Amino acid sequence: MCALVVLLAWSVLLNLYRILERNHLAGVGVEVLLVLVGLLPLLLLVPVWRGLRNAGQARAALAVKDLITTRVKATEAREWAQYAIGYGAAVLLVFLSVQFLLANDGAVGSTFFRLELIRDSFGLVLGAFWKNVWMFCVAEVLILVWGLVIAVARMIPGRAGQPIRFLATVYTDAFRGLPTIISIYLIALGLPLANVPVVRDWRPEWLAILALTMSYGAYVAEVYRAGLDSIHPSQWSAARSLGLSFSQTLRFVIIPQAVRRIIPPLLNDFIALQKDTALVNVVGVIDGFNQAKIIASNKFNLSAVTTVAILFMIITIPQTRLVDRLLEQEKRRTRG
Repeated sequence: MCALVVLLAWSVLLNLYRILERNHLAGVGVEVLLVLVGLLPLLLLVPVWRGLRNAGQARAALAVKDLITTRVKATEAREWAQYAIGYGAAVLLVFLSVQFLLANDGAVGSTFFRLELIRDSFGLVLGAFWKNVWMFCVAEVLILVWGLVIAVARMIPGRAGQPIRFLATVYTDAFRGLPTIISIYLIALGLPLANVPVVRDWRPEWLAILALTMSYGAYVAEVYRAGLDSIHPSQWSAARSLGLSFSQTLRFVIIPQAVRRIIPPLLNDFIALQKDTALVNVVGVIDGFNQAKIIASNKFNLSAVTTVAILFMIITIPQTRLVDRLLEQEKRRTRG
């Protein structure tokens, strides 16, 4: 398998060199770089050789009935074989991806990764992308407050709170069942069209933030409510027995404990929110994606859209890793 991976990698690099040479992009530096990259797959032969060596040692130990050495060497051989297979599969996927970009005489790669267009349009795309970041930050603060209000409304006790609980439930069900792009379209275009007082004079960016707040507020409210429900009932009972009111119990006892538990799922929602800021282009907001679409339509090339996609990944991937780290810390704290 490793030999096939090496041969495939070399064939892909040879194809890449031919395309670069045809476009007069090949040179000594490029040739040296391709040679160095071509040597990297040969590193897969190291675990293969070590696995074969350990397997031979296991057979030799078995011949002299040294069972302990046989088991140790057989285990090491199996581990090296699995290592070679795993990394061989990874290298195979990487070079198959490169081959996909080189398909149709490099047309696929030039459609998405034309370097001169990425360089020339980067300033425009980055300037518009900051609007996505700004909208995300403002919406995130509003959603945190609004989601907590809805979550508390769904937990108001007694018959007197039943109408409020009902309205909060209807709100969360409606906006969780409604696609975010439809919420943005209806609120950001519908409210000015209906000439609703106050909001009719808002800029499209603020109307889009309102739509995102209403949509994601329903999701975050359920995250809050799950965190509040996870607190043991004895905490409620102890606080109420000390004379604290319902609101005081929430403020001083329940919410501080619940917030610690819901930070990872909240961050997951905000990662999705960051990406969904691209949906505001449907109401004419010139954000990063809309700016990239304008450039793509003028140049008949999608490299600018690739630029904004990379910018979104730069923002969201660190957040994803932070969520994973927080989850691991919570696991260790719970087990400890």
